[in-house]
Amino acid sequence: MRILSLPNPIKTSSSTSFFNLLLSSPQSLLLPFSVRSHSVRRLSPNLMAIPPSKSSMTAVDIELGLAKRSWIKFQRESIFSLYTPFAICLASGNLKIETFRHYIAQDVHFLKAFSKAYELAEGCADDDDAKLAISKLRRAVLEELKMHNSFAQEWGLDLAKESSVNSATVKYTDFLLATASGKVEGVKAPGKLATPFEKTKVAAYTLGAVTPCMRLYSYLGKEFKALLDPNEGSHPYRKWIDNYSSDSFEASAVQTEELLDKLSVSLTGEELGIIEKLYHQAMKLETDFFNAQPLSQPTVVPLAKEHNPAEDQLIIFSDFDLTCTVVDSSAILAEIAIVTAPKSDHNHPETQIARMSSADLRNTWAFLSSQYTEEYEQCIESIMPTEQVEFNYVDLRKALDQLSGFEKKANDRVIESGVLKGINLEDIKKAGEHLILHNGCANFFQTIVKNENLNANVHILSYCWCGDLIRSAFSSGGLQELNVHANEFTFKESISTGEIVKKVESPIDKVQAFNDILKKCSNNKKKLTVYIGDSVGDLLCLLEADIGIVVGSSSSLRRVGRRFGVTFVPLFPGLVSKQKEYTEGSSSIWKGKGLTGIERFWAARARRGEDLGPY
Repeated sequence: MRILSLPNPIKTSSSTSFFNLLLSSPQSLLLPFSVRSHSVRRLSPNLMAIPPSKSSMTAVDIELGLAKRSWIKFQRESIFSLYTPFAICLASGNLKIETFRHYIAQDVHFLKAFSKAYELAEGCADDDDAKLAISKLRRAVLEELKMHNSFAQEWGLDLAKESSVNSATVKYTDFLLATASGKVEGVKAPGKLATPFEKTKVAAYTLGAVTPCMRLYSYLGKEFKALLDPNEGSHPYRKWIDNYSSDSFEASAVQTEELLDKLSVSLTGEELGIIEKLYHQAMKLETDFFNAQPLSQPTVVPLAKEHNPAEDQLIIFSDFDLTCTVVDSSAILAEIAIVTAPKSDHNHPETQIARMSSADLRNTWAFLSSQYTEEYEQCIESIMPTEQVEFNYVDLRKALDQLSGFEKKANDRVIESGVLKGINLEDIKKAGEHLILHNGCANFFQTIVKNENLNANVHILSYCWCGDLIRSAFSSGGLQELNVHANEFTFKESISTGEIVKKVESPIDKVQAFNDILKKCSNNKKKLTVYIGDSVGDLLCLLEADIGIVVGSSSSLRRVGRRFGVTFVPLFPGLVSKQKEYTEGSSSIWKGKGLTGIERFWAARARRGEDLGPY
């Protein structure tokens, strides 16, 4: 069995996020939440948009340089470009030739503007070395235009007849030329620039607008190149892929970045902020450019493209803790109990629920957490076969049934300890309102539930002890429509008794809830089910869904899955492999043999002893 898996965690500058596959606007793939980061800087919302001043930069920031820092900060936009229908089809090799011809014609318009922008930037530079570097980069663009002419000859494209320019191309070229002409907010027009230094700033701004394009194309070329199978027939767009994945193109991208760093050395924090904005804008315009390429063929993304709400039903399931949240909810609930507990034990009125002191609570919780972590690892080891086996759902379910027993005993220990006694419901709701969700998570669910044309339902399946915490976390973001399936606290006059109404405690409970929901939704409509999760507890649901998506990098999930014959397919290679099979009249069903090609690819690598990285 196969489960789609996100790429490696990517470090971002200010937020933790995770992007994957799902549905979005008519022309693009929505990558629901974002790419998770290992190191997170917490910034207040009003500070996040302000670039750091030079005095506040770390040694690592300065060593990286402005170009690299900007690429890392805005790399999420590169992922949006990678997962556009155009990019997926081009990488798969089944992009229709008329679409590629249109793209080449549009790119010619863009490259001409690129060349003109370099020409204007060269005129603004006051340093001979900088002028020479810009001149070399401009010549590289002219060489790229020659390559496009060779593409035109090879694929029978008459560039003279392809005179129309689409709106996305116009927006991009207008942005480049306006920037290179000094028409940037806070910058004087070229004819009014009083000093050579002011002109130099325009050269830096221009490089800020063109650099991301170079880095993005190098990134895309390498991603596509990695999927070329040398044993397959000739990829129709191999020449394009070879060019943008080449060492020479990478060298041009590096030269552009180095020049941007050089031109920005003397700029102020405010001026560096302008370059960051230009860099980000260019990245977004590039994604719009790819999305604007017209496709008249079936594509695997976005999933909603062929969704007919009158006949089909989209059902999205998601785990909550660490899939949607930055921290585990059990720790939040324990912290509420500790913070609101009395500092010392004392006699409680008969009408009040007796509570431990905050110190005793903290010690008890620390012991329970340590005990759970240790015994969980022991349980995981005990359920795994001694060697990897062929996939067998029954055997996997039996193993996870043992894990379910462990989870239930752990919950019983928590209840018996009394650590959950005496928590006020209002404190729980307030904590939920301030619970940090992964960047983009709330917007992702809002996109789904607010779109009446999708006919989609969202269900949250969680081990969380208190469903009120989950409901509060989402309702604070305007999401009252989500269906929450979790355990519940029992309350006496809004104060928790310490007891839990047990509904979803284990992997078996989760998959049972998953199947019960589908039974209740039983009708004649075709269903597409998607499950998003991050841990061993989600494994059965990931397998039951039409599309199972793993976020994060849980080592226990991958170890258990692999040992039981489950293949974790990296998201992008998996989609490209599926797109290769997806032609006119083919089925869009994801289950079954949909990704066997990529499975064979990874299996062959494993047999050759190659390092498979995190997958």
